[in-house]
Amino acid sequence: MLFQSFEFLVFLTFVFGLYWFILKRHMQAQNLLILAASYFFYGWWDWRFLGLIVFSTLIDFVVGLKITAASNQQSKKAWLGLSLLVNLGLLGYFKYANFFIESWIDAWSYLGISSNVSSLNVILPVGISFYTFQTLSYSIDVYRGDIKPTRNLINFAAFVSFFPQLVAGPIERASKLLVQLENKRIFKYEEGVAGLRLILLGLFKKVVIADTCALHVNDIFANYADYSGPTLMLGAIYFGFQLYGDFSGYSDIAIGTAKLFGIQLMTNFKMPFFARDHGEFWRRWHISMGAWFRDYLYIPLGG
Repeated sequence: MLFQSFEFLVFLTFVFGLYWFILKRHMQAQNLLILAASYFFYGWWDWRFLGLIVFSTLIDFVVGLKITAASNQQSKKAWLGLSLLVNLGLLGYFKYANFFIESWIDAWSYLGISSNVSSLNVILPVGISFYTFQTLSYSIDVYRGDIKPTRNLINFAAFVSFFPQLVAGPIERASKLLVQLENKRIFKYEEGVAGLRLILLGLFKKVVIADTCALHVNDIFANYADYSGPTLMLGAIYFGFQLYGDFSGYSDIAIGTAKLFGIQLMTNFKMPFFARDHGEFWRRWHISMGAWFRDYLYIPLGG
């Protein structure tokens, strides 16, 4: 289900009405609604991959409890290792299985040797990177002792699959998003208005900027041999704005939609094209993903 589709408008209106007018006084029922709506939202694309996100959720929910209950550091590391193995294994398979198999076949073909390995048509599940990183951060934070594991499966599943940021981020931490889901939310008119403004801004970025640039980019990239150097350079510039419109637009819609439900998500883009240098540009671009790699990969490996 696309954010700019009529189906999403109907879906959002229906869920919003149930959330605030029917279930306003029942926090746990609101979380259950968020979970059901998130699974419906994700399953709209391909229901077969619902099992994947449910499996990842259950693994890290159990891992969080087992790490806390472990009596020694070795057991804690073993449970964390299980989370890393399962999550990164699934992510690696769906993202890179086709690439490695096709590269293997091409390498042997280049040497004039026929390979008996057949290629696979592995479909990449939408949003797998985002919810994988989100569940991993939970397990790692529990292992570090930064947070305590939740014992409420519904709250945790809602945290993993929260539909506004499920397919394109921002990547949230349990210390921010899960905590909000475990506390009562109150509707604030000002936040609702701010959320609608962000949704409209995101739709402008996606529909007007990104989709318009895409028309020119697709034509130039598909017929690059027919165009001059300056036109190709212009196509590359358009492509940069297309990427920004897509990613930033979706993030704005996600943040705005979350505000409608009394949830605050982190800012994901801070006008990167106004950066003074390359380093600042990447600090302003997809901030949540950059922060994730910094905190869970770069610094632990020595910084």
